[in-house]
Amino acid sequence: MQALLSVAPGGPDTLKLTTLPDPAPKKGQIAVRIRAAGVNFPDTLIIRDLYQMKPPRPFAPGGEIAGDVIALGDGVSDLKVGDRVLALTGHGGFAEQICVPAASAVRFPDSMPYEDAAGFIFTYGTSYHALKDRAALRPGHTLLVLGAAGGVGSAAVELGKAMGARVIAAASSQDKADFCRDLGADETLVYPREMDRDAQKALSAEIKKLAGGEGVDVVYDAVGGDYAEPALRAMAWKGRYLVVGFPAGIPNIPLNLPLLKGCDIVGVFWGASVFRDPKGHAENVNELFGLYLAGKIRPRITAKFPLEEAGKALDLLADRSVLGKVVVTMETA
Repeated sequence: MQALLSVAPGGPDTLKLTTLPDPAPKKGQIAVRIRAAGVNFPDTLIIRDLYQMKPPRPFAPGGEIAGDVIALGDGVSDLKVGDRVLALTGHGGFAEQICVPAASAVRFPDSMPYEDAAGFIFTYGTSYHALKDRAALRPGHTLLVLGAAGGVGSAAVELGKAMGARVIAAASSQDKADFCRDLGADETLVYPREMDRDAQKALSAEIKKLAGGEGVDVVYDAVGGDYAEPALRAMAWKGRYLVVGFPAGIPNIPLNLPLLKGCDIVGVFWGASVFRDPKGHAENVNELFGLYLAGKIRPRITAKFPLEEAGKALDLLADRSVLGKVVVTMETA
């Protein structure tokens, strides 16, 4: 099989397309022929040794996959050869085959294309856990999404609307804002790519203007950096500020703000929640499939790359130029 391996810490240029033996499943595992792999921001970090998890090299990046079961390890009875499954892998997805624990594989609907399945669980799982479990989003709430045109951000926009919220989508260009409007956002705003103090004040004022009333009930922050403080200043009383990611850097938060707002700053570590609360995760996945089949959510896949060009997909994410979701397809599979 072919795999795109990280052989040294660095950017996508350090990845090497390599021929490896086909893997054989161990006890409790399944072997999957990968048809498509989702591309996510952690993939840009893990190859640079900047992610929480640092697998031994060589390894293939790619933390979510969709494909077909091609072999069963001993003790596997809930799946069969030929089943269409998606799975979170942590890494290893930029390859034609992979072995994963059978318990981590989820059958997906026959009507769902492989590309949709590969771009589904990470973004919608993260955003649904954030909005449902961590923010208790309710109909009538106002939701601000920072980084709204990216993978998790666009999922948050769709889910916010599906959950009955009024959604303000914030992004770094008018094209991205227009994309968010197509997703269903009620309001959009464009923030500058570089923030000084005056720009922060202007951004906070614009958020408050669009939110009306007391401010924003829930902030979904997938950006961080200098964008965090102005969003926090626009919070409503007893709001929830969701800490999702930091592509713009880890922010410095004045702690007087949550005191004055009576608000909560809430961490969102979806990967840990999957393992700590598997029952809740399974419930959320079933609800997400229901929303997909009802036409309320759908991965907006705006770019596809073959395995040998997966580095280009990582460059797109690192440049913060992605709209929606990017996937890698295994055209030779």
